[in-house]
Amino acid sequence: MIIDLRSDTVTKPTPGMLDAMMRAEVGDDVFGEDPTVKQLEEKCAKLLGMDGAVFCPSGTMTNQIGIKVLTQPFEEVICYKGSHIYKYEGGGLAGNSNVSVRLLPGDRGRLSVEEVASNVNNINDAHQPLTSVVALENTVVREAGSFYHLNQIAPVAQLARSKNLKMHLDGARFFNALTETKDPASDYGKYFDTISICLSKGLGAPVGSVLVYKKEYESKARRMRKAFGGGMRQAGFLAAAGIYALDNHINRLKEDHGRAKTLGQVLQNLQWVKSVMPVDTNIVIFEVAAHLTPEKVLAKFNEQNIKAIAFSQTEIRLVTHLDYNDEQLNRTTESFKKISF
Repeated sequence: MIIDLRSDTVTKPTPGMLDAMMRAEVGDDVFGEDPTVKQLEEKCAKLLGMDGAVFCPSGTMTNQIGIKVLTQPFEEVICYKGSHIYKYEGGGLAGNSNVSVRLLPGDRGRLSVEEVASNVNNINDAHQPLTSVVALENTVVREAGSFYHLNQIAPVAQLARSKNLKMHLDGARFFNALTETKDPASDYGKYFDTISICLSKGLGAPVGSVLVYKKEYESKARRMRKAFGGGMRQAGFLAAAGIYALDNHINRLKEDHGRAKTLGQVLQNLQWVKSVMPVDTNIVIFEVAAHLTPEKVLAKFNEQNIKAIAFSQTEIRLVTHLDYNDEQLNRTTESFKKISF
């Protein structure tokens, strides 16, 4: 048995999801004729309290489209210094939107209204780029799945509105956050202009993300999807997986969180672990002991048929998901306890 904790993107479709995919009614989505894609887009827009949505192949694409429709070249985006849009999207902010970034430390990646307010550029200073977007991430992948409560987001959005700034949310693991906060998903539409949600991470769909937005961005968002190469044809087979995931896999996310917390507790007591970040959702990040490297620890994991990834020069990341069950959890923890250096 291989235990794969590299990411929650490694999941396979469940039998129910496969059945939904095979029964999907499809058409040519580039011509706007795929009824299942339309159903998914309408479902997501309504769920998040937005006007419209566009189905895309990846979360990187939905994030990049979101920033593109909200900015003009030479402007600046405020975001967390370890945010996915900056750190893990291949320089897309510069290449696709020609914008600069203002990188902030945040509290485990969560930006406060005071921090944002002190980093909005003076619009009358020609030396500085125009601040145009505040981009938040929920959950924060680089900070072990830390999350915002909506009452932390609201003041940031209010400040942004007062400064004529737009708001984008990278909600790759949006529903993991809501599992903990219990905030209504539909309230998010009050605070953001664009929101990216991923269907192929914790929700277990094989492919796909959705960008939801206010109605004024509909035409440009679809044009940018085409320009970025994201137009798909009979995409309803994939959209059906997303619909199934939204209907069946949100409530079970709490199981992933519980298993991640157990992993974190076990790791804290092991001699080859220096420290463990607080485990808030389904991501565990730990620092290896000073005399070790992630590569040496991962080699021991491989001997136990456990897969994980190095997340920095000193850290390893584990991510729980719907294909990781209690039997695998028990085997993982027992294997960890056996490891020695």
